[in-house]
Amino acid sequence: MRRVLLLTASTGGGHNSASKAIKDALEKVNCEVLLVDALKFVSPTLDRLVSGGYEKSAKYIPKTYGSIYRISSRKSRKKNLDMIMRQIMGRKILHLIQNKKPDAIIGTHPFPMMALMKYKENGTINIPIVSVLTDYTAHPAYIQKNVDAYIVGSEDLTYLLKNSGVDYNKIYPFGIPISENFLDTSKVDDVKKQLELEDKFTVLLMGGSFGAGNIKDSLLELLSINYDLQIIVVTGRDYSLKEKLSRMIDDINPDKIVRILGYTKYMPELLTISSVLVTKPGGLTTTEAIIKAIPMVIPYYIPGQEAGNVDFLLNNGMALKTSGTYTLSTLIEILIKNPERRSEIVERMLKKRKLDSAAKTADLVVKLIEEKNGNKD
Repeated sequence: MRRVLLLTASTGGGHNSASKAIKDALEKVNCEVLLVDALKFVSPTLDRLVSGGYEKSAKYIPKTYGSIYRISSRKSRKKNLDMIMRQIMGRKILHLIQNKKPDAIIGTHPFPMMALMKYKENGTINIPIVSVLTDYTAHPAYIQKNVDAYIVGSEDLTYLLKNSGVDYNKIYPFGIPISENFLDTSKVDDVKKQLELEDKFTVLLMGGSFGAGNIKDSLLELLSINYDLQIIVVTGRDYSLKEKLSRMIDDINPDKIVRILGYTKYMPELLTISSVLVTKPGGLTTTEAIIKAIPMVIPYYIPGQEAGNVDFLLNNGMALKTSGTYTLSTLIEILIKNPERRSEIVERMLKKRKLDSAAKTADLVVKLIEEKNGNKD
């Protein structure tokens, strides 16, 4: 049986989600998969510093996070960052590889990839390495000359990577991997009944897995819209925000249906039910919206990779973004009063979505392993 080492990290939800989808797909093609959170494996303290630091900075000081992201994007900084990751993570992950003897390595986060590239370059590691980008942009940290294949979210990324010096033949625009269960609609009616929702224009308001973004102000603005719509709010794991919003709704007693949820396993159903998604554009959230073909309105985003996701969505006509002129309430009213505008966005998303990325990624990994082992049948 082929053995694959799958390296992820818990900086945001997208890396782990993509990893789990790939793991499921690999197991279906008879691969044994070792899924490892690289930061936690190397050091729980390192994980708390990096993952916890990302979450807190993205949520509370996003401009500072954006500045750090931009500085780290400079080519002059890349060699230093590679060296730091190799010194911090390289030796321990190398020992894991030598112990488990995988036939291939997949990374959904750049840090472990950076740590391993020197070993691939000098021949210490001599197996295929596949890098999966979980945003619709390409931070230089992902660009490593010894990666055998890049899985990217769209054909647009092919040109970004190519212009950054990546061999065109190594780039596979399969889409960001997502669970095949995401298209299952069998529980939609049950969720609708459970939440006591009606058949009307529905706004889904989110702020990411840890509640980033000014959800409170966005909710108040949605409540001010003079139209019979219903609102679903998902605060993720920010349960204090959930309680705060619930109390606010109780005090206001609005004339609209409003449902406040924390973390939920029913995101596929909520996206199917909703008419528009108001959220920050994380890589996973953006992919889920495109898969479900639900138009996005972006009132806030974390500077850094999410700025690249905004560019991707706007350049492809799949989202609207608020500004000083176009407020959230204005954009929602535009979509309500002009259903053809919403339909145009839906059509673009249907053309752009990738439904089988995880399966294609698994097939490619198997192909690379067989080619490495001299079995091309």
